[in-house]
Amino acid sequence: MDEVQRIGDYALRQARPEDVEGARALMLDTFYREMGSGYVPEWHADVIDLERTYLRTPGQTLFVADFGGEVVATAGLRAGGPKSPPNPLWLAEHYARGATAQLVRTYVRASHRRRGLARALVEKCCEFAAESGYDTAYLHTNPEIDGAEPFWRSLAKEVHDARGEGEAIVHFEIALPTSPA
Repeated sequence: MDEVQRIGDYALRQARPEDVEGARALMLDTFYREMGSGYVPEWHADVIDLERTYLRTPGQTLFVADFGGEVVATAGLRAGGPKSPPNPLWLAEHYARGATAQLVRTYVRASHRRRGLARALVEKCCEFAAESGYDTAYLHTNPEIDGAEPFWRSLAKEVHDARGEGEAIVHFEIALPTSPA
């Protein structure tokens, strides 16, 4: 999956070692500026070693959108579903089998939004997941982040809305095509 897809002046591709610092900067900016949480080690440990987590671990990947040498969007895929805690035990058990991947780190710099970058990167992650033998892509989002919930509702099926449980989280899944035997 080393091909580059073009959307206007953007180059979408699997992340390379030279993309790691730009991807990390975008992710940290998102944690601090958009989410207001800052870096939280138990939630964001993968961001410290993006190369090991996404570039050197089989079955996991990170895609980026490059604009003139700057990483302006990311979307990642990790093996496994949600963990409990902090998520409900039934949800973690539902995705505990080995055929689930988790979509993570889908972020676009504000000045580059509304250009189809996130959708295209998520599609690339889902293609990678299907080719890697996963049958489901799980994800969660904070519906309080502007545009996040409608974006995911346009691509995925809601599994659980935890807002009534005091959480600002909605859980989704995307069924992936299975490879022919």
